Amino acid sequence: MGEVVEDAATAPPLPPAVVSAPPMQTQYNTPSLSRKPLLQIEHPDAAKAKTPKTSHSRTPNFITPLGSPVRRAIKLTKLDPQDAWLPITESRNGNAYYAAFHTLCSGIGIQALVVPVAFTVLGWAWGTISLTVAFVWQLYTLGLLVKLHESTETGMRYSRYLQLFSATFGDRMANIFAAFPIMYLSGGTCVALIIIGGGTMKTFYQIVCGESCAVKHAMPLTTVEWYLVFTCAAVLLSQLPNLNSIAGVSLIGAITAIGYCTIMWIVSVTEGRLDGVSYDRVRPVSNVVWIFGILNSFGIIAFAFRGHNLTLEIQATMPSSEKHPSHVPMWRGVQIAYVIVAMCLFPVAIGGYWAYGHKIPENGGMLAAIYMYHGRDTSQAVLGLTSLFIIINAVSSFQIYAMQMFDDMESKYTSRMNKPCPWWLRVISRAMFGYGCFFVAVAIPFLGSLAGLIGGIALPVTFAYPCFMWLKIKKPRKHSFMWWLNWVLGISGTVLSVLAIAAGVYVVIDTGIKVSFFKPK
Repeated sequence: MGEVVEDAATAPPLPPAVVSAPPMQTQYNTPSLSRKPLLQIEHPDAAKAKTPKTSHSRTPNFITPLGSPVRRAIKLTKLDPQDAWLPITESRNGNAYYAAFHTLCSGIGIQALVVPVAFTVLGWAWGTISLTVAFVWQLYTLGLLVKLHESTETGMRYSRYLQLFSATFGDRMANIFAAFPIMYLSGGTCVALIIIGGGTMKTFYQIVCGESCAVKHAMPLTTVEWYLVFTCAAVLLSQLPNLNSIAGVSLIGAITAIGYCTIMWIVSVTEGRLDGVSYDRVRPVSNVVWIFGILNSFGIIAFAFRGHNLTLEIQATMPSSEKHPSHVPMWRGVQIAYVIVAMCLFPVAIGGYWAYGHKIPENGGMLAAIYMYHGRDTSQAVLGLTSLFIIINAVSSFQIYAMQMFDDMESKYTSRMNKPCPWWLRVISRAMFGYGCFFVAVAIPFLGSLAGLIGGIALPVTFAYPCFMWLKIKKPRKHSFMWWLNWVLGISGTVLSVLAIAAGVYVVIDTGIKVSFFKPK
């Protein structure tokens, strides 16, 4: 199920009831499900059995940014051998700063720039209320996941979201309700990042090169070719072996995300409101279209809060013991990260809607508005810097979301072969994943029109499932405050997800799919 929290040599003896108790439920074939979930007393001869020599991380020191200085200072948790072979749990030298870097990089990104579009339907009051409620709601469920990562009753850690869901509700329920949204979030986000990063690379080239590009280069790169350039850069960086090794990458991605969000709302506010801006809510003649538009806007806001599918994985990179549980530094890092997220997200949403009102482009949001309305009157250096920040953030975010997919792929090999994945197979599999995402991006380059639908599909992972898992595992007293709170939030999240998916499908069918790439004026 999960790995033990403490080293066998230092762990207190378990009472007979704990030693004989079965694991929570299943033998679900997901990454890092330990074959020995509990500390057990074995026969002395068992120590002579052949076991993989993988108690230490296989990550070389020189490719672990920010990790090496603290590697010797932290006593790493002893892992199940198979866990020590996988990218998520290969290295356990994480800390609160690492958690903040990874959480920021996974939790804020280009999807935040679409939030002002939701305000055109919801209006000032309901838009601000919905964004605030969603922020508090997802921060609460994030806290639940952090606390559920390790169990003091069983001595196990659940290092992946799908693993915790399977342990709570069983393999069948995990396959039906959790596997697709979780993997969809990771793989779909990588595809979206290729579309965004490649398209922005083309814009950045046009800004830097200017009109001389048309004279010097009769055959400039097409958008698809820029997708390929971005993918090559992402695949090259994806060869970093594990989640801890990309801590520096996540830090750079977080800084650039803060940078372009800040630049965009400052430019929008300082340039002032556009002429003829209206803040009246867009209400179609048909009530059905209006209701579906509201639900789709909720989906857009939900789409802004991604990253819960990586919370347990980020926490799994930390050492943990009974005296120093991992949830303490993890929660400290999460709090730091989400203070910064709020400082970026709310000004973008409110400032963007104030500047553009109903004129903000539906496909692209703030990103399209900056180039469309301020392409000439804003410094080309500012536009170029914004584009560069978006590209760097997209490449960085690709790494953390792809790492979950790499972990899943390698777990299938280690489970079958009972040995770590060789370096050459790791290189090939990661390259195949990256270029597979490229081909999907070329086939469907319209994810900008699907923000509401994407948010609806991903919504249960963030807003509903953590509440249900808390109820199942912690078993709060019936009709207590925590019992009512988690039931209400869990059911509300599930219902909202179904309605948002239906609304997203309706909006796509009704308005069509729009493909647009942004060019500076």
